[in-house]
Amino acid sequence: MMTIFQAVLALVLVQRGGELIFARANTARLLRLGAIEIDRAGYKWFVVLHVAWLIALALTIPAATPPRWPLLALFFLLQAGRVWVMASLGRRWTTRLIVCPGAALVASGPYRLLRHPNYLIVLGELAILPLAFNAFAIAVGFSICNSALLLRRIRLEHAALDFPGGEALPQ
Repeated sequence: MMTIFQAVLALVLVQRGGELIFARANTARLLRLGAIEIDRAGYKWFVVLHVAWLIALALTIPAATPPRWPLLALFFLLQAGRVWVMASLGRRWTTRLIVCPGAALVASGPYRLLRHPNYLIVLGELAILPLAFNAFAIAVGFSICNSALLLRRIRLEHAALDFPGGEALPQ
């Protein structure tokens, strides 16, 4: 019989796999329509980080570890936020940094409230899920690494999307 931890980890794996399929299709369509990818080389580090996070969870948390229910509930609330982000971006949602020249920025859903809601959600996920199963070191270590990657990506995104204060992108 599957434990709560194993069930949650399996759910996260299925969710992430589905998201990658959706993102890959959206990325291909956007590129066909003339969008450009910014920082293709940097993307691999997000992949490495997320795969390592999942492996660290699987290898270091004993399967029978009982969850801290409030934190697990918060993690699932973050999943609802993730779905809201994806629904708001629709066919423009992707895991890569894709820019559609001339396209207006999305200003609906959570983007009415925050500039980078998905990044905030991911920061929460990487910390909350390990904490829900008493894996403090995983929460801290991966949150620090993810923050470093996100700070770089946000700087590049601001420059590419010409946010106020963004620097011009090198050609």
